[in-house]
Amino acid sequence: MRALVIDDSKTIRRLLSKMLADVGFDEVYEAANGVEALEILRQIEQPHIALVDWNMPEMDGYTFIRMVRRRDDFKDLRLMMVTTETELGRVTAALDAGADEYVMKPFTREVILEKLHILGFGNASAAE
Repeated sequence: MRALVIDDSKTIRRLLSKMLADVGFDEVYEAANGVEALEILRQIEQPHIALVDWNMPEMDGYTFIRMVRRRDDFKDLRLMMVTTETELGRVTAALDAGADEYVMKPFTREVILEKLHILGFGNASAAE
């Protein structure tokens, strides 16, 4: 399975990438912002999921999600917003824009695994 982690924090990208690899994602790509993520999407076979931060330079995660959801060729891409944005209005806006799940930072491994399980990524909740 393929995944894309989009966050301007290299530490967060690495942390999430490791979690995804640990539960069976054999290809995990990383991008520091939405512009970079769109370029990666043009170059690789479509990932199964993208974990997206909201606050990033050049293109934020909300804009990235809106752009991806406008394209039919990405209709099957699962989108999980992983962000410090905790206001209900932001959560609602992200979900309305097309995010499939929403995780607030700081997060735990268990929360990420549970959200992956909810999105249909099989044994994610049981993986070590």
